[in-house]
Amino acid sequence: MKAVYLFACEAITMPYRLACADFTFPLLPHARVLKLIAMLEFEGVDIGLFEGRSHLRPSQEFVAPERAGAALKRQLHGEGLVVTDVFLQMDPDFAPYAINQPDNTRRALARDWYTRLLDYAAAAGARHVTTLPGVLFAEEAPAASRGRAVDELAWRVETAQRHGLVFGVEPHVGSLAPEPALAAELVASVPGLTLSLDYTHFTRLGMPDSAVKPLTALASHFHVRGAREGRLQASFKENTIDYAQVLQALAANGYQGWLGLEYVWIDWEHANECDNLSETILFRDELRRLMRD
Repeated sequence: MKAVYLFACEAITMPYRLACADFTFPLLPHARVLKLIAMLEFEGVDIGLFEGRSHLRPSQEFVAPERAGAALKRQLHGEGLVVTDVFLQMDPDFAPYAINQPDNTRRALARDWYTRLLDYAAAAGARHVTTLPGVLFAEEAPAASRGRAVDELAWRVETAQRHGLVFGVEPHVGSLAPEPALAAELVASVPGLTLSLDYTHFTRLGMPDSAVKPLTALASHFHVRGAREGRLQASFKENTIDYAQVLQALAANGYQGWLGLEYVWIDWEHANECDNLSETILFRDELRRLMRD
């Protein structure tokens, strides 16, 4: 379906479907989270494999990744849902198992878990996986940290392609690509790399939407939630991101992925100060308004 813009009423006709992150509701058992996401009339689920803080922990799921992935697929299908992304984070801290860790042993473990991620995601029926892009390490020059990240990301792109999966990284607060220009530079350095794009990390730093807009051409997955300067996560009422303009930019760049609602509830960056259920519903309804089928 070709995108059609109706600027007079800010309506956007495009084939996007909506997903919700399973880690939006960490206080419920996972089975009930999936039921809730289905009740909220989402079609897809962004699965978080975050060691130490998500329902599904990679250290457990990766014991037999293909079997665990297949079991997740059956569970999701029972609720009328599909996997839209599998997001791997190996530690609550970004540095210990960053993909560009200077420690060879830790970097090797990160590669091993990544290959297990691909087996898991493929068995779950996913077409997209996400990791973080790496960090800068104080004990070495920034160019060394970035160079190692480029090497590791190139290997991940190639490995994902062999599994028939699209690989994206999420530029984020605290990463080696905290600004749009650095994120674009990283993608340009790694053929085939894409972004799991989340405006909120840039909005939190006070950057306008116009500075982030060029990254929509590099996105393979997209996260939606509220944010404002100084707050990575904010309510619908306080949100300053113009999602009508964002969706128009995505459509203009031929974006074919999902729109994933991604409110989180963790004690980091004030991300436990929103009513995740209400805010998810408000943004779901706003996206529906902007996407006239």
